[in-house]
Amino acid sequence: MMKKPLLVSLAAAALLTGANVNAASMFDRMTEMETEMKALQTELAEVKAAKAAEAEEAAVEADDEEADADEGEDAEDAVESDDEDADEEDEENELEEQLTELNKRTSGNHLKFGVDFRTSVDNLQYKMADGSKQKNDAIFSNRLWLNMNWAATDNLSFTGRLAYNKTYGGRSGVNLQTPQGQFDTFDWIVNQNPNADGIVRVSSAYFFYRDDSFLGSDIPWTFSIGRRPSTNGHLVNLRDDDVASSPMGHSINVEFDGASAKFSVWEDVGMYFKFCGGRGLTNADAKYTAAPYAETDDVDNIDLLGLIFVPYDDGQYTIGTQYYYAANLIDMNTAGTGFETVGGLHSVTANFVVSGIGDEWSDFLDDTTFFISGAMSITDPDKGSEQGMGGKITSMPGQPLTFTDDRYDSQTGYSAWVGLQFPSLISEDGRWGIEYNYGSEYWRAVTYSEDTLIGSKLAARGNAYEVYFTEPLIDDIFSFQVRYTYIDYDYSGSNGFFGSVTGATNEISKSPSPQIVDTASDLRAYLRYRF
Repeated sequence: MMKKPLLVSLAAAALLTGANVNAASMFDRMTEMETEMKALQTELAEVKAAKAAEAEEAAVEADDEEADADEGEDAEDAVESDDEDADEEDEENELEEQLTELNKRTSGNHLKFGVDFRTSVDNLQYKMADGSKQKNDAIFSNRLWLNMNWAATDNLSFTGRLAYNKTYGGRSGVNLQTPQGQFDTFDWIVNQNPNADGIVRVSSAYFFYRDDSFLGSDIPWTFSIGRRPSTNGHLVNLRDDDVASSPMGHSINVEFDGASAKFSVWEDVGMYFKFCGGRGLTNADAKYTAAPYAETDDVDNIDLLGLIFVPYDDGQYTIGTQYYYAANLIDMNTAGTGFETVGGLHSVTANFVVSGIGDEWSDFLDDTTFFISGAMSITDPDKGSEQGMGGKITSMPGQPLTFTDDRYDSQTGYSAWVGLQFPSLISEDGRWGIEYNYGSEYWRAVTYSEDTLIGSKLAARGNAYEVYFTEPLIDDIFSFQVRYTYIDYDYSGSNGFFGSVTGATNEISKSPSPQIVDTASDLRAYLRYRF
């Protein structure tokens, strides 16, 4: 009788029961399922081949048996043969059932879909510069990510994400005081009736090419182009409970269209370079104009070029650096009727990460992550703009805007960020995290997509404090998090644009406008499903 290989059977059982919960992503899980399916197909073919061979051998033996064989022995042999046939039939049926189930899981094709759905509630509290307070005790929201992966070949793949993020009952462009003609976009019926707001938003979509050699050299490299995965980057991903995307989240966290190329120049120490470039705003007129898509006189193209250099990453200790220059950044014009180009921005970031403190000192320290990060921004003002960059507003509310003369000076800002994430002391798989960051008067980050409703804490010109607890409820499929973020601003303009209109660096206590935020807090709780 044939013996079923235990390794393949146990691996298949793990996949089918959802025990394989440590894969980095949905795509990894689906790829593992396809690999397992191929192994099962091979095993099933071997089972059938062996079964056919045994049947042929049994037929030959039957022909050679003497006609006067003992009838009792013949009956006993027949019973044993029937038992073996039954065992082999059960084995074959079980393998076929496992193959059928895996085929259902992978949809029988190479295009993989994954769902990441989160529902959350935030309590927001603000204290304004004049001492007044504003708040929202409970703002509920749903966020849905539909992830797509398609590996056309071993070298070429496609990755995409469709995103939906909306407050309960909210719909942009809806005004309950307008005539009934606007009711077709009301949230209650928006997905059941034809309307002008039928938008599917693409968060990321890009081709990804990888190869083990570059121009004949033994340098593994990758290239991608499209709408880049440039949010939830390194270090920010820890509190967001996500796999990190390419950028360092300390200084950039926005959706972006462009290209990148990575070169692993010294794999033994994890050293690599990554070149990035893209366009954050295209200067082009509308389609139905005299010259469709021609450049206009309003604002210039916003372009970004950057370099990520990681000199060392052994899995436990990582040193990372990043530089980028963003050209032709914008702000509202002084009349408040549109935008104007105000200048460029240099940004430099460096960090050090320890993923596991010490050398097996304790299980707790082995599973603890510590990081420290520093960043610097240097403005490059366009002296032809009316407002420049980094100036202070000197006029009172209701008066024409006026600014200090230093708005055309290049200003340097600094930021520091430190964090610790460690195992829960009250559950087996939970994680605690504590973080602190500080930004100086002229600190400028491009982190508008940071997932904090009160604004980006990493853009704060002042002090920010955060503590969070993440608890897996069902493996890594269903989780809970509670997080508290508190920001104490020293200067205005942290979450504004790049000029002196919305990005003015007035001291909070001396601001000509009392209606700017002095302190802000966000207490969030969420439930999240991922598969």
